[in-house]
Amino acid sequence: MTSTPRAWRVNGIDLAVSVQGDGPLVVLVHGFPDLAITWRHQVPALVAAGFRVLTLDMRGYGRSARPADRSAYALREVARDLVGLLEHEGVPRAHFVGHDWGAASIWQVGIDHPEAVASLTGLSVPHVLPAPAPPVEILRARLGEDFYQVRFQEPGVAEAALERDVERTLATIFRDRFELLDGPQEVPPPDWLPPEVFAEYVAHFRHTGFAGGLRYYRNIDDNWRHARTRPDHVIRRPSLFLTGSADPVATFMRVDTSERAFTDLRTAVVDGAGHWVHQQAPDAVNREVIAHLRRSSS
Repeated sequence: MTSTPRAWRVNGIDLAVSVQGDGPLVVLVHGFPDLAITWRHQVPALVAAGFRVLTLDMRGYGRSARPADRSAYALREVARDLVGLLEHEGVPRAHFVGHDWGAASIWQVGIDHPEAVASLTGLSVPHVLPAPAPPVEILRARLGEDFYQVRFQEPGVAEAALERDVERTLATIFRDRFELLDGPQEVPPPDWLPPEVFAEYVAHFRHTGFAGGLRYYRNIDDNWRHARTRPDHVIRRPSLFLTGSADPVATFMRVDTSERAFTDLRTAVVDGAGHWVHQQAPDAVNREVIAHLRRSSS
């Protein structure tokens, strides 16, 4: 058992991976702009509950490889990373828990590699069926050119804006206040983020920049085009969608609970929590996730 990140060669790239505990495997998958440390409240709870827990810096982040090609961050490619972790561990299937882009990634595993899935838990970002038009076009029409996912599409421009003041950028995003990214006012980190953890985030992103994470956003329309080629979008493994009642993602992404999207879905809402629900309300999230994993393991 180890908590020290090690480089695993997976799907042709090196990923920084840590593993703790014994029992059924749980893979924890972070989003933007994040690192494996985001799961610091979940790992000990899951290990104590009898699970083997794997965390990683996703491709583009932290100590993991950061391919320069935008297409390397397509969801179908990222899903291959996650399945490759199971092959490295020598197990046929795992429970996958993802937040933000990590949630989008684990839903993709459920679509592309259902045989590798014991269960799925998506935090904050739901599994959605393909829209009738390219998503960036829809976001631009509904929310304008200043909406962050639209602004993130132009290479170089978004990187320069986010990296101008890494500390302020991270504090703003962790406060769910993307609209303040260009503002002049000082933005402190949220109270739920300890100073030493925030300092670790800042140090990593000062070193790596944000280009890797931004490339996930620049595949939104390509992911949509790929999804449109599939006749079936139903996730057939036991699934949980968990979000905070104050998560701004709910204003532009709605969970589809119908049989068009899932055959076995539970949903949970943590009252008062925002987008970073697993850090803001870890006890509530841990209870829901562990109960779901135990149901799915029985």
